[in-house]
Amino acid sequence: MTYQKADNELSASQKVTNWLQDFDQSLRTKNIDKVVEYFETEGYWRDLVSFTWNIKTLEGQDEIKKMLSHTLETTEPYDWQLDEQAVENDGVIEAWITFNTKVAKGYGHLRLRNGKAWTLLTTMVELKDFPEKRKKLRPKGAEHGVNPNRLTWLEEREFEEKNLGYSDQPYCLVIGGGQGGIGLGARLRQLEVPTIIIDKQPKPGDTWRNRYKSLCLHDPVWYDHMPYLPFPENWPVFTPKDKVADWLEMYTKLMELNY
Repeated sequence: MTYQKADNELSASQKVTNWLQDFDQSLRTKNIDKVVEYFETEGYWRDLVSFTWNIKTLEGQDEIKKMLSHTLETTEPYDWQLDEQAVENDGVIEAWITFNTKVAKGYGHLRLRNGKAWTLLTTMVELKDFPEKRKKLRPKGAEHGVNPNRLTWLEEREFEEKNLGYSDQPYCLVIGGGQGGIGLGARLRQLEVPTIIIDKQPKPGDTWRNRYKSLCLHDPVWYDHMPYLPFPENWPVFTPKDKVADWLEMYTKLMELNY
């Protein structure tokens, strides 16, 4: 006789895994009515680009169903997996998850309550056909062999700064050079999308420098990291305004952003 654990005997991670498997199967078969049954009646799905190519919050089963009816056919999501051990507190299970779509890799967060999704966050992490040149894909830097017309790194940067926006036009213009604009510019740079960031202030970080004297960031350091370059381990928990301003100016230079 095979003994199967009752749902209340399963670990939080196993409950999430079971939910993801059922969710995955319903998405693969494009059974939208079944998909929405895995959410609470007033459940939430927050999508950052992965399904909607936009930033959308769907409230309730009806909105989720409508979104999927427009996106599921082209998104083709699959391979929903638990990324690390789930945790359960006061009847709510939380878990970080991974998934794939036809064109991208995704990362998300799931909260289950009584076996159904209270909230689901899905975010696009990387386009499969356009991976960022980092880690094992990072550029070599050195160019070996004889090339009398070779430009140095500095010459290439000076050429780009001189011509981008004049003889060569950017693909993307980021209006607003605060933390968000600079972070977006860094991501676009990694995707090799020619980009210019503009701001009414003369230098990166001036939006912080020009604030009142005693200002510190209200969020702790763990929530304020920029892409690719996290703050050093000795960084203060709440960063003084002029310190974060200097960091943003330095970051803009190191990440070779056209600001």
